[in-house]
Amino acid sequence: AAAGAAAAVLGPPVPAPAPAVAAPAPTVTRPENEPPRVGVFVCSCGGNISNVLDVTALADAARRLPGVAYATRFTYACGQDSLAEIRKQIARHHLNRVVVGACTPRTHEPLFQETLREAGLNANMFEMANIREHCSWVHQAQPQAAMAKAGDLLRMAVARVGLAEAVYGSQTPVTRTALVVGGGVAGMSAALALAGQGYPVHLVEREDQMGGLARRIRYGLKGENVPRFVAATVARVTAESLVTVHTGAHPVESTGFVGQFTTRLSDGSSIEHGVTILATGGQEGQPPAAFGGGPRVLTQLALDQALAEDESLFTAPQDVVFIQCAGSRDDDHPWCSRVCCNKAVRLALVIKERHPRNRVFVLYRDMVTYGFFEEHYTQAREAGVVFLRYPPDEPPRVTGGPDHLEVEVTDTALGRRVVLPAGLVCLAAPLEPGPATRELARLFRAGVDEDGFFLEAHRKLRPVDFAVDGVFMAGCAHGPKNIEESVAQGKAAAARAAAILARDALSVEGRSAVVDQGRCAACGLCEMVCPSGAVTLDRQRRVAVVNEVLCKGCGACAASCRSGALDLKGCMDEQIMAMLEAI
Repeated sequence: AAAGAAAAVLGPPVPAPAPAVAAPAPTVTRPENEPPRVGVFVCSCGGNISNVLDVTALADAARRLPGVAYATRFTYACGQDSLAEIRKQIARHHLNRVVVGACTPRTHEPLFQETLREAGLNANMFEMANIREHCSWVHQAQPQAAMAKAGDLLRMAVARVGLAEAVYGSQTPVTRTALVVGGGVAGMSAALALAGQGYPVHLVEREDQMGGLARRIRYGLKGENVPRFVAATVARVTAESLVTVHTGAHPVESTGFVGQFTTRLSDGSSIEHGVTILATGGQEGQPPAAFGGGPRVLTQLALDQALAEDESLFTAPQDVVFIQCAGSRDDDHPWCSRVCCNKAVRLALVIKERHPRNRVFVLYRDMVTYGFFEEHYTQAREAGVVFLRYPPDEPPRVTGGPDHLEVEVTDTALGRRVVLPAGLVCLAAPLEPGPATRELARLFRAGVDEDGFFLEAHRKLRPVDFAVDGVFMAGCAHGPKNIEESVAQGKAAAARAAAILARDALSVEGRSAVVDQGRCAACGLCEMVCPSGAVTLDRQRRVAVVNEVLCKGCGACAASCRSGALDLKGCMDEQIMAMLEAI
């Protein structure tokens, strides 16, 4: 019965190869020069696959495919006992290629490739047929169709791996120096963290002094003395012998790749470095003109400075109105600036502590006092600060002259318009990315999102990495953050960078694009479509050149090449055609 099912699934049988000698084989180092001897291992996945597919029949049928020297099934192919069995059968049957029919290669391919390496095979002599996600899970109600599809996938995998060629990686040396662009709290924290581990750091700051946006802040969200913190951090950076500070300068050109970057600065100096951290910070945007202007309408940063420097700000009791989201969470600035609500609460508490007779109102859409900042919100209410919520489509309106203001707002709790007299109005302007963010992203081939902030490679798995290897981000250039969060992200970026600097050399995967120079027409299309900048056109030799370190193996260049001069190691045209012919 199993043989009949196998014939239906995988087609007519072919003569099985001669049985292999059951003696340990020497290590296979160049299997591409030998006739294919494929081992096929079919996984039951504890019932996830075998409850729908007849894995025994699949293994029996695979055993009869051309080039297959051994086939069997496992309950869990990824288990340690199963991996040991795969290594054992590779040696016993002189296998030089392996196919595993199991789950998704996105999660398990590295595990099986490492097993091949341990057995002496090149990791590229491996193919995985996804018969779980692509068959048993999506065709549970159609077991016969699922069985036929699984057979097709296994046949295609065997055909493809039969033409596989070994791919050998290489080593590229690492320049064990870091470049940090941006001298704010995030950049300084990253520089100090790297220097503390013994790595030389070049810290580049566009302005003539370090500190960034934090230099304009007097009151921390938790009541900290921000000027003292910034001054102490600047002093530590200045005193650190491993940190070279370049003030009044900015990058104008950057070339190279992870481990070997070269960046030229506007002051004419050139820096060779292995990693880059971009921490260029943010800036306070301009609130919309609809909220009015004049000496009595201030932004949060302006009020923060005024409270610290101007003792005569409240010579007499007067009402203070904070308007939140004054330019944030709208069509022009759709993001939440995150720090504004906490800052409004902190400034309101400062005013009530100094001038208890002043009435303070906070007009908000949503109070984003997250985490332990909720305690400050409670303290503000207990101190007499009045919080009024307004609808997004009816923002507050500020009227009046230089001596007296009125704020008209719709209170959602009362369901009607309220007019508040105000001696001072404080606007929560949006926190925007710094002016150099997009230009730096272009120089370092990094990404920005639709709002202009730096774009991480993966929000959860690589939150401080760019898609470009060796380039990291920190601080408000990545998105609105408070000082504590910026410092933490600066240290996180330094930790990621140190993982590269700790190595003498980096291993290059090797699965990159290759150019047939005899067929290359030097049209430059591959250079245009390459997302990682790995393909360049040598205009003297009129041929495309691939940088294997930068190449991600995405295949965009090979797919776009009109002359067929570009191919991808591990995914050659001949392999694709063999897969199609197998079904």
